[in-house]
Amino acid sequence: MLGAGVIGALAPPADARAGAPPLRFGITPLAQAGQIGDRPAPAVGERLERTFAALDRLRPPRAPFVVRLNRFFWSDGERAFTRYLALARRFAGRGYLVELQVRYRPPVGHEGDIAAWARHVREVVRRFGRIRNVVALQIANEVNFDFSRDSSDGAFRGARRALVAGVIAAQNEKQRLRLRRLEVGFNWAYRRDEAYERDFWRDLRRLGGRRFLRAVDWVGIDAYPGTVLPRPSPGLDEGLALVTAVRELRGYMQLAGLPRSTPVRIEECGWPTFPGRSERYQATALERMVRAAWRARRELGITDLRWFNLRDGDSSSPLPFQHFGLLRSDYSAKPAFAVFRQLLRTLLAAGR
Repeated sequence: MLGAGVIGALAPPADARAGAPPLRFGITPLAQAGQIGDRPAPAVGERLERTFAALDRLRPPRAPFVVRLNRFFWSDGERAFTRYLALARRFAGRGYLVELQVRYRPPVGHEGDIAAWARHVREVVRRFGRIRNVVALQIANEVNFDFSRDSSDGAFRGARRALVAGVIAAQNEKQRLRLRRLEVGFNWAYRRDEAYERDFWRDLRRLGGRRFLRAVDWVGIDAYPGTVLPRPSPGLDEGLALVTAVRELRGYMQLAGLPRSTPVRIEECGWPTFPGRSERYQATALERMVRAAWRARRELGITDLRWFNLRDGDSSSPLPFQHFGLLRSDYSAKPAFAVFRQLLRTLLAAGR
């Protein structure tokens, strides 16, 4: 936990005090999830038409809904551009807003090659920026986690420099092309020990200075209460645990010099139903997290929430991270699907 002095001194962001627009909701639609460690776990084959049908049932009427495309790896080169540009166009063509996770994961021989990485990021901005409904780029992924190459980028050499240089490069290219709708940010995984995190956030300030701070449009948080961290405890359910994590993020952002007006996005929150965990309780945990974020959006300047994710990677797998979905891998719905669908309608109707 952050020291009481840091949290206690933290005032709500200025833009949050002025009013609280509705959260902009979304989901990760692709089935493959990152695994803890270096080895990926394959997902049962996706059927995009069934994905689209599920999303069309889930999305709220008359409100934006964001699909967050994950696992776009630098190391995959043109193959990644071909696949993800096609996906972005298909989702955009159906009226979804699109956010792209731009993973640092370097090609062989380019680990720590920050100049080449910055060129890659600028190319991403140019090519994806042509698609009108692409509205956000997340530069690198969970750089504060330095032990899990499949899920996170922090284990690769030069990851902190890559985060800073990538955000600056993306913002510069965005400004050059006048892509005002495109917002550039980065995310943070909740969390390592306090000494490590303080060093991480201060290092971002040291490496990037004012150029970096000016380039950041938003900061995201990945938190999985009751699965990874934070752990619920008596009096602290999944919803309160999520809000506590966001509150801590706000404190760490101060160490980097990021202004209180910087929006926070809940980029990933979820509750997997691996063996021994109830699908019905997933629905309970989801409702607690979504409602808590909604209530705290004014105080903490939370603008967005993305659920992770739409479909299980493989519902028959013993691996915990193959079970995050609101749908099973055969596309049948878990109880949480209907709960999320109704929450979107109820909250957004009340917030208009």
